[in-house]
Amino acid sequence: MSSLKVDNITGRGSTGFTGSVKSEGGNTTTDLQQGLAKSWSNFDQRTSLSVTDSFNISGQTDVAAGNIAITMANNMSDGGYVVSGTTQYVDSTENDLIAIMGLRRSSPKTSSGYETMVCNVLWQASAGTDIDSIMTVVHGGLA
Repeated sequence: MSSLKVDNITGRGSTGFTGSVKSEGGNTTTDLQQGLAKSWSNFDQRTSLSVTDSFNISGQTDVAAGNIAITMANNMSDGGYVVSGTTQYVDSTENDLIAIMGLRRSSPKTSSGYETMVCNVLWQASAGTDIDSIMTVVHGGLA
């Protein structure tokens, strides 16, 4: 068996290096140009849940104020993956908003998706708040 060890890989032409690798479970592939994240999303919940940009997302549902259910196009191998995220709020009065995005305890992660909850800690810490941008990224093993 041979090994190939390199310090840099450089592509030719305007597209650079392209390629795919099999997922950890062997059932799908991951595009190397998308990076190591298995899924990411950027949704605007204040304007009818419009998608700003996403990767490996097949759908999203506006469940309630500050609460979005996200479905991935390719399943993760199990519910043990990691979701991290942040929020952005644009206000015409330029008020600062401190919002916390987390996963809903009442709706556990599944291999096909997760549910977020965003709370505004300055105005209504216990209630959900619709936000301009809810941005998430998923790391873990694809099925």
